[in-house]
This record gives sequence, C-alpha cells and structure tokens, in this order.
Amino acid sequence: MQLELSVDRGSPVPLYFQLAQQLESAIEHGTLTPGTLLGNEIELAARLGLSRPTVRQAIQSLVDKGLLVRRRGVGTQVVHSKVKRPLELSSLYDDLESAGQRPTTSVLVNTMVAASAEVAAALGVAEGGEVHRVERLRSAHGEPIAHLCNYLPTGLLDLDTGQLEATGLYRLMRAAGITLHSARQTIGARAATAVEAERLREQAGAPLLTMQRVTFDDTGRAVEYGTHTYRPSRYSFEFQLLVRN
Repeated sequence: MQLELSVDRGSPVPLYFQLAQQLESAIEHGTLTPGTLLGNEIELAARLGLSRPTVRQAIQSLVDKGLLVRRRGVGTQVVHSKVKRPLELSSLYDDLESAGQRPTTSVLVNTMVAASAEVAAALGVAEGGEVHRVERLRSAHGEPIAHLCNYLPTGLLDLDTGQLEATGLYRLMRAAGITLHSARQTIGARAATAVEAERLREQAGAPLLTMQRVTFDDTGRAVEYGTHTYRPSRYSFEFQLLVRN
C-alpha cells in the first residue's frame, strides 16, 4: 500500500479517526482500489507510531461502513467506495458508472400488469388499466446495491430485457426520443422484509433507504413511476441546501 499517511498528535481529533478519514478518502478517490490489501496491522501501527488497538479501531470503523472487509487467510481488503447520489434527475446506472462502480443489472420482472390505485394516481392513468412493470436488481462489483421497481405507461417505448440488463432505463427512454424534464421524489427508510433482506444480502429487519419518484417529460406527462430500496451501507443520497433570501 503506497499511501502518504500521517497523524497530528496535537489535534483534538482522535488518532484512530484521523487514520480512518485518510483511508476512507483514499478509497473514495480511487487511490485504494477494490481488492487492494491493506497489509498487516502491526506494520501499519509501527509505520505511524500508533498502538495496534488504535489502528484496529480505525480499520474496524471502515469495516462497519462497508468499505473494508476482513477475509480469513487473506487479510483486510478494500471492498469498494460507497455511492453518493446527488439529488438530481439522473439514473442509478449513470451514477454508478460515473463513480467507476461497474454496474450490472438482473431483470427480475418485465411484464404488463393492471395499475393499482397508487400507480394509477402517479402516472395519471385509469386504475386497473395496463401499465408496464419492470423490476431489477442493480449491483456493483458483484454486490447488490438496490432493488428497482418501475412502472411506465403502455406504448411509451419497447422495453427489451436484454437492453434493460445492458444499460439504464433513462438511457433507453432518451434513446426513444423522450425528454426527461423534472421529477417529484420522496426519500424515506424502513426495515427490510425477509424477501428484501435475502435479495440485498442484508439481515431481515435491517434498515433500508427507500425512494419513490414520478418523472415527467417536457410536455408535463408522467412517463415513469419508480419505487426503490437501497442498501444504506453501500449507498446514500447527497443534498445541497441553500439559504432562501
């Protein structure tokens, strides 16, 4: 591990936290890439003049964040950086790709269904009328990130399963001539059901991030309603807040 690491003993910031912040920054910026071994805790402690428990605490904090993993017989290894998604009208596929996360998609459902009252209200269609339902599992570096469930009005575009596995939904919509203009979005959290936990490799009852979004085109027509769940250990939403004058 060729990293410039240092600690300021005169700082009120705990030494383990200083080390953890530097390692986390190296992971986030790609200096420490997925699969990189951190090496021996004793060697790292000696190099920085720190106690072994201090180094162990720093590493454990990053294990708890899902950035590192301890593998028996291998050592401590970088998993991948957490995806921070800005609150703008973008797709998860594009955000993962921009973050160098190599997204992959498994299409679980691609079919026509009768619109529930919730879906009908979101898309502005008749309850019980046909809508297209697409359900996908989005992963990065072989780790599941999110379960995505989208509903679209019929006749909007051809949703081929192969294309849905190869790229993002918004890219397919734009390629079909649909201009995405705005969205109404709600972010929340809840406990994972047994099915969700198994799908996302979490424990039943573990907290999940949730997001519901209705997307509109440049004519004001609702073109997509999504209801998604995300692993908070692998994903977060990033806000920019401004003072209103």
